[in-house]
Amino acid sequence: MNTSQAILERWVARTMESYPAQTLAFLSNEKDPFRNPVGHVLRENLGTLVRELLGTMDEGAIAPALDALIRLRAVQDFSASEAVRFIFDLRAVICEVSGQVDEVLQNRIDWLALTAFDQYTICREQISTLRMKENRFRAECAAQ
Repeated sequence: MNTSQAILERWVARTMESYPAQTLAFLSNEKDPFRNPVGHVLRENLGTLVRELLGTMDEGAIAPALDALIRLRAVQDFSASEAVRFIFDLRAVICEVSGQVDEVLQNRIDWLALTAFDQYTICREQISTLRMKENRFRAECAAQ
């Protein structure tokens, strides 16, 4: 197994550990993307992020992968810090696998974390707007 694959597998496992124990077992074991869309989103998009962080940092590839991950975590019961923590966990994962995180990679991870936090904020604002619209619609329907 090459280094990037080892990093990916450990990062996926560590990210899945942020879910409750009963959910963790399902996320880890069910490989069918239709039965386990959360696990699929995590595996696919973390894979893209590993490839880009260790490679060319193509923002065109990073943006949709990060967006998918953050949207997923924004609709779940995660605080902002819990939602983006998986990015900071990457440092520890890389240290476990390769022994060190060089300065360039640390800067890339920092950039990714800041971008993720901005995206999380946007997602939460969109959710809030949708909830307000839904409440307004329900109130209007009830008044009729």
